[in-house]
Amino acid sequence: MSQPVYPAIQTFLDHLRFEKRYSQHTLISYQTDLEQFFAYLSSQFDSPSVSEISPMYIRSWLAEMKEEGMESRSLNRKISALKSFFKYQLKNGVIAQSPMTTIVSPKLNKRLPVFVEEKDIKTLFDHVEFSDDWKGRTEKLVMQLFYSTGMRLSELIGLKESQLDASLSQIKVLGKGNKERIIPVSQELVKALQDYIKDKPVAGTKLFQTEKGKSLQPRQVYAFVKQHLTAVTTIQKKSPHILRHSFATHLMNNGADLNAVKELLGHSSLAATQVYTHNTIEKLKEVFKKAHPKA
Repeated sequence: MSQPVYPAIQTFLDHLRFEKRYSQHTLISYQTDLEQFFAYLSSQFDSPSVSEISPMYIRSWLAEMKEEGMESRSLNRKISALKSFFKYQLKNGVIAQSPMTTIVSPKLNKRLPVFVEEKDIKTLFDHVEFSDDWKGRTEKLVMQLFYSTGMRLSELIGLKESQLDASLSQIKVLGKGNKERIIPVSQELVKALQDYIKDKPVAGTKLFQTEKGKSLQPRQVYAFVKQHLTAVTTIQKKSPHILRHSFATHLMNNGADLNAVKELLGHSSLAATQVYTHNTIEKLKEVFKKAHPKA
């Protein structure tokens, strides 16, 4: 990471990295947002100290970004980064009051999670051709694991062989904030993973690896997930996260308990999981329309 202009940013990032155990991805987005904000202060308000930053400076920055056409979702992320930053400064006695208390986040239009239909998932694993080599085998197994467990991209890439417990048909996943959770997997998938480990061209501790024994990279996983999903669905977004959405939506549509889905996804609050109930309601409406004589 490049050295920030304000030492306060680096201290805060170190706190997130070493004490809060935030992922590299999250750290980079916090750093980017904070550096943008402080660069703006430097150019417009002659670099005030942290204790001199007022709500007016923050509103002015947000207004400028809004004028440039930034979406509410991105603005909210920046507000969230600033809230965390100033909360940390308050805790350490750098400021007496957070300038964020009067800053209101813009409202978001609730977007329902996009997911792949069950029939399309079936087509993906039953009929789509994966290349008959180590690369193809890895890609198919990675996609099966995404859909079977709903795990995040960072969680899957970081998986070690030791996290698979074949005797109990489960995988131990290290989620956000280093929280562990256990996800059950089918015996069929356990067998496929055991065979994969046994047949590795190069021994290694990571569960998934390339033919040369290297760890999978996020960009390459994005690329092959998109490629294979394109063969079965016309939905616009085709990413590993869509397979996570599909896992959760299909569970809910088939009557799974909301709390159980929350635990499987590793959500810290039920509110994050509740978004999947909307898709269930849409499905119920569809069933009602088709089946009810008065619909």
